[in-house]
Amino acid sequence: MSGHTNASSSYRNRDQIAIERALISVSDKTGLLDLAAALTADGVEIVSTGSTAATIRAAGYDVTDVSAVTGFPESLGGRVKTLHPGVHAGILADLRLEAHQAQLEELGIKAFQLVVVNLYPFVETALSGAEPADVIEQIDIGGPALVRASAKNHANVAIVVDPANYGEIIAAVAEGGSTLQLRQKLASLAFEHTADYDLSVSAWFTENVYDQWQDDIEAPGEDGTLEAADDEDDESPFPEGLGIEVTRAAILRYGENSHQAAALYVGEGGRGIAQARQLHGKEMSYNNYVDADAAVRAAFDFSEPAVAIVKHANPCGIAIAKPNAPDAIASAHLRAHACDPISAFGGVIAANRVVTLGMAETISEIFTEVLIAPGFEPAAVQLLTKKKNIRLLELPADYERSSLELHQISGGLLVQETDSFESFSSVGWMLVAGPDVDAATRADLEFAWKSCRSVKSNAILLAHAGASVGVGMGQVNRVDSCHLAVSRAGERAKGSVAASDAFFPFADGLEVLLDAGIAAVVQPGGSVRDPEVIAAAEAAGVSMFFAGERHFFH
Repeated sequence: MSGHTNASSSYRNRDQIAIERALISVSDKTGLLDLAAALTADGVEIVSTGSTAATIRAAGYDVTDVSAVTGFPESLGGRVKTLHPGVHAGILADLRLEAHQAQLEELGIKAFQLVVVNLYPFVETALSGAEPADVIEQIDIGGPALVRASAKNHANVAIVVDPANYGEIIAAVAEGGSTLQLRQKLASLAFEHTADYDLSVSAWFTENVYDQWQDDIEAPGEDGTLEAADDEDDESPFPEGLGIEVTRAAILRYGENSHQAAALYVGEGGRGIAQARQLHGKEMSYNNYVDADAAVRAAFDFSEPAVAIVKHANPCGIAIAKPNAPDAIASAHLRAHACDPISAFGGVIAANRVVTLGMAETISEIFTEVLIAPGFEPAAVQLLTKKKNIRLLELPADYERSSLELHQISGGLLVQETDSFESFSSVGWMLVAGPDVDAATRADLEFAWKSCRSVKSNAILLAHAGASVGVGMGQVNRVDSCHLAVSRAGERAKGSVAASDAFFPFADGLEVLLDAGIAAVVQPGGSVRDPEVIAAAEAAGVSMFFAGERHFFH
């Protein structure tokens, strides 16, 4: 509050402020001349910089160079233009205060009522693959200073950072000046703009400059020794800081429950569920997005045509197409649906291939909340859009799963590498009980192991012929998950294979599966009671493999 003591009595109401003087400095010239024409027609003095001034002048409008205001030429290749009291005092003066008015008069500085600035194209330059030196040159200094100064003093100055808002300023000029409500709105947008800009710079520095600095200090010195070394950090995929830049894309109807507010935020360059194009149906809900993400996670684990059906973020059916099926993706859907038709009612379906008319014909008979795929045949869209309540989402053409996963906790974020499948092949698995298996059983074990990764822990999945037949998920002990998987499978459990996302701590869970008639099982191994579990499988004549790695999913 320093400098404002006993000043409240000197305040004057400044709701609507006539625009008499404007500072314009923009890298994006979109709409610039329309704005200059409107300001000139109303007698507004335009002060401008560099190429902006040249553009306005070339169009025949009067413009004052900023150097005439500061008394200094633009210098250092344009790095210094507006960083001067002659500019910033004219922006920051609070003209509600008589003392500020008097000081401006004493200094011979004229106030600005409008500042129009957009920043150097840092993000565009970085994404273009430009050399680091060229990217760094696009870090704006004077621009953010002008924006923040104007936004801080929005009681007196209107700040515009986006050509999309030029129309509001042109209308305000015609109506006698900017209102306080408009200036407050523009100030909020301005602070958001500079915050996003700084995050982009920070993220780029973390990924490029910081990593390069790490490489430099860890390079051998002249004596052949490392000046700094940290073997644990050397291969870390985790940066020191996360420059997470997201923008609100939609206000959702509600969150997980109707009393919770919710919104969707998207990251720049994202290529996932958040960027999917909705072709039909009601707006997506919070739960729709969560389930759709889980379904895509499950379906896209497979290179073969695959379909996953999800309810409450858990698969109730996963399948790949039957070999030589004339309509592969329709075959995969029918087989996934057969796993648990009751739970599939009102579910979310993801396909990793274009949805065909054949698949659409089956889905049209089943109440489905969301269907998401990389594309849809026109005939499939025509049929499915007759269903009012189904939401159709088309994934981005360059859909890609992130290499890192984030999970919010109170006060922070947990970050981990995305669980991968490079080592999910049966190569390297250890046969610890029973006879070796044939190719078909081996393929089913691999399918079950991949599918199990998409099921919430504790996870047990039974499969046969490339399709799930029973799923036990989310139980607090593995025995209950085994009972659930077996009960869902019913008679289909006999002869199926089983996958467990973590080891069996006792033989009791495995015995539930053995009693149901499973033919083979894969699990990570690693329990202190592994010998007991192996003995149970051996006694039943059932083949058991240790995969050597766990795949919890919480």
